[in-house]
Amino acid sequence: MSNRRTKKIFKQVRNANLKYNLIENGDKIAAAMSGGKDSYIMLYSLTMLQKFTPLMFEVVPVNIDLGWQNDVEPLRKFCERLDLTLHVEPTNIGQVVFDCREENNPCALCANLRRGAINRVSKELNCNKVALGHHLDDVVHTLFLSILFEGRHNVFKPKTYLDRMDITFIRPLIYVEERDIELLTASLNLIPVVNRCPADGQTRRADMKVLLDTIEKDYPGARKQFLSSLENIGPDSFWKY
Repeated sequence: MSNRRTKKIFKQVRNANLKYNLIENGDKIAAAMSGGKDSYIMLYSLTMLQKFTPLMFEVVPVNIDLGWQNDVEPLRKFCERLDLTLHVEPTNIGQVVFDCREENNPCALCANLRRGAINRVSKELNCNKVALGHHLDDVVHTLFLSILFEGRHNVFKPKTYLDRMDITFIRPLIYVEERDIELLTASLNLIPVVNRCPADGQTRRADMKVLLDTIEKDYPGARKQFLSSLENIGPDSFWKY
């Protein structure tokens, strides 16, 4: 582990794992691989945990093909570099969201359908956990979306158990900033899969990224402070009625 960026991200992933007990001995984890930079580094981080910690667990990379005819060959080759075999699950989710339903808010429906698909495939592969590539910036973006558009404080957790499916979702990258993911992706010469989704880059989440970039520029370290605020909520922090 000679790359300093690799060491930094490994330390952050290890710390998140130690704090929230994301991965345990005997786990079989389906790594949800969109082919974007986040999923690349998430999978790479899981293999580092296998190599440099005493944890004994399995990883199965899974790509849910939405029907965009994305070229997943770079993703397949990356998995092979890690001695892993990519499982590609074909679906018609893209057609359902954009052609059949013509949703005004396609991202919400797409997310629900993708979640259902990854749940089903994970159970078929006998996995008890699903690893997602959400990072620190995603946590803060979700918090701001919830405050600005829903009028509440709501954000995903590092670890979520779905009793109906008997499966646990984990997010190993919650302490990792997106800029560090970008730098490590470039350092490792990884080629992200081109996202052909018609809504890519045109969402409220993209707007939150611009907003947080502006705040971070004026107040360096703001992202980490926002995340820290989620972990330091006192019993009397919010109004009660």
